[in-house]
This record gives sequence, C-alpha cells and structure tokens, in this order.
Amino acid sequence: MTETASTEQVGAEFVYDPFAPGYAENPYPTYAHMRAAGRVNLHPLGFYTLTHYNDVAELLRSKNSVEDRNMGPSVFRDLIESTYGDQPGRALGLSMLDRDPPDHTRLRKLVTKVFTVRAVSALEPRVVELVDAALDRLEQAGGGDLIEVLAYPLPFTVICELLGMPETDHAALRELAGILVGSLEPVVDPARLAEIDRAGKEIAERIGAAIAAKRRQPGDDLLTALINAEEEGDKLTDEELVAQVTLLYVAGHETTVNLIANGTLALLRNPDQAQLLRDRTDIDVNAVDELLRYDSPVQMSRRIMLAPYEIADQTIPTGSFVQAGLAAANRDEDFWGPDAGELHLDRANAKAHLSFGGGPHHCLGAALARLEGRVAITRLIRRFPTLELDGEVAWNGRLNLRGPSALNVRIA
Repeated sequence: MTETASTEQVGAEFVYDPFAPGYAENPYPTYAHMRAAGRVNLHPLGFYTLTHYNDVAELLRSKNSVEDRNMGPSVFRDLIESTYGDQPGRALGLSMLDRDPPDHTRLRKLVTKVFTVRAVSALEPRVVELVDAALDRLEQAGGGDLIEVLAYPLPFTVICELLGMPETDHAALRELAGILVGSLEPVVDPARLAEIDRAGKEIAERIGAAIAAKRRQPGDDLLTALINAEEEGDKLTDEELVAQVTLLYVAGHETTVNLIANGTLALLRNPDQAQLLRDRTDIDVNAVDELLRYDSPVQMSRRIMLAPYEIADQTIPTGSFVQAGLAAANRDEDFWGPDAGELHLDRANAKAHLSFGGGPHHCLGAALARLEGRVAITRLIRRFPTLELDGEVAWNGRLNLRGPSALNVRIA
C-alpha cells in the first residue's frame, strides 16, 4: 500500500487537519502531502510540524525542551491554556517524559539502573507462556478481538508482574491507564479532563500504596528495585516513583498494544509479507522494526524551541511548539526510497525508524516493546496461517497513540 501526493493537492493552501474524514483510518496520505508541501508546516493555530526524516531526527537529537512552560505566545498555547484552565495538565508532569535536563538526566539514570536490556531479555520465557495461552483461547473460539485476547492483556500482565503490583489492583489499573492515556494527546477534549484528572489521582494512590507496601516488605520486582536505585546518594522521591511507574503503565503499555495490533493488521493486509515471516525465522528481529516503521504506535513527539531553530531558509522562533512527525518521517521517500509506503520485512535499514523517538528521550522501554511484539506477532502468524480479518477495523480515535480499538479476526 503506497501513498502519494499529487501536485494539484499540494500548495500553500494545504492545512494539516487530523480531524478530516479518513485521517484516523489512514493518516499517511496527509503526511505525504505535508512532505511535498515543504520541510516546515506552520499551522494557522501557530504550531509547526516537521515530516521529513532528517529534519525529525535532528530535532529529536537537539537540546530543545519538552516542558510546556517554555512555550511562547500563540493561538495554540491559548487553546491549551483555555482547555486545561486550572486543571493539572499533563498527568505525567513529574515523569522523565515531560522533564528537561538536569531533571530528565537524573530520572533516566536512576530508572535505567534497573530497567536494563538484560533484565528485559530474561522475561522472554514468561512472554512466550502468556502469548501461547492467549493463542490457545483464540483457537478454541475460532477467532475473536485480537485487542482483547492478546494485544492488550500481554503487555499489561507483563508490566504488572514486572513491577510486582498486587493482583487485586490489575483490573482497576487497566481501566485507569486506558483513561489516562488521553493525556498524551496534543489537545484533550475539555469534557475528558475531569475524568483524566480523577484517573490520574486514583492510579497515583494505588501506586503510592504499593510503594509503601514494598518499603515495608521488599520483593524481587522492578518496583522494589526502583525504590532502592541510587546514584551517588541520590534516590527517587515517592512522587517521582509514582510518576515513573505511571509512565510505564500508560506510555509503555499502550504503545505495545498498538505495535501488536498495527503490526498484525499490516501483515493481514499484506499476505505476501505474512508468508515471508512464516518462511524465514532469521528475519524476526528485523520484521518487528519494519512493522514499527510501517505504522508507528506513536505518531508524533514534541519539542519547544529554546532558541531560534533554522531549517532550510526558514527560522522557527524561540518558544514555538514543534511536532516531530515520527510516522511521517518513517515513510519519507527521500530517506527510505520509492518503496517507503510499502511493507518489506527484510528491509535492510528498518532499524533506522524513529518510532521510539531519538536523542535523550529515546524510549526507555524499546527493548521490552520489541520483545513483546516479536513474540506475539511471530507466534500468531506462524500458528494460524489461515488467519484473516473478520469485519471492519475499529480505530481508537487518537491522534498520537493511534491504533485499532477492536481488531476482529477469524481462523478460516
């Protein structure tokens, strides 16, 4: 499936509209139009979007801000402020996701001490066990909603077990994380703010109670390790612990749901590539990276300019809010070649995708997401060679963490 932009449709009048009909189902033609229109897209609301690979990669590596307080005057800032009012705003404000150095550097260093590639790799037998149990249920039913059977419960169970959260909290945490993920959207519906605020407070209370319990009775789990993590006498405060754990639930878990769902959908729509995956076990790792590139679980990242930022012959002013188009960059023909809009699981440079961001904010959970995606997708596709879609795909309606809300399949 390729997307091209006709010259008749591209020009100064083109305006990025993520609410246009069809965008949720397939935003890639819009991204192609934006790339064809130029290297910098200035929206009438006053924010910028970059869609070319090299520009996005450079912005992610830059030392610009992720903190909204650095945003300068614009219609977009007025919109955000009028939406949030006295509400707390981003629910993950104390997490490393929303902090600049030196706070970000300190938080990431402490979390990295326990969230290592080696620790993640040790989880593979458990991930295989959970995937196979889900596939057993799928087979017994002859199909079902892949989100409910596999894509959602797998990463959620893994993160709960990894952290050592009480089983009595699992159902509530799943519901709360599903609400709280709305805070990662560029702009939140005002009607949802009170619900997001409530969910943020409740999830903080539950995580805070688990932290207190682990302090009294430590366990062999990630939460205990985070409590004990220390660097030159520095430790995470309880508030910082809550924020980092919430981040693992919300940002980490939801993105893996999209990886599994988007990746499976891409293979079902490209049966030649599904067959290639069945035939070649040597491409498993590369295949996950290509699926991440082809339909990114996270569509955008953001930076706020701390100084004038030059791209080509245009200057983006200090204080500007800039969207880094991760998904758009992942389909840039100038970088990937003329087949950028096609799925090729053996693509030589697939690992160069930007789906995990880049620079100092490169996704800390990338190794875990790759592991869960690889095991889930490869075992699903190989076990059920006759798997097919069962009806239309329902999308979650999110602009950033875009993916299906329901993906019904059947074993033909």
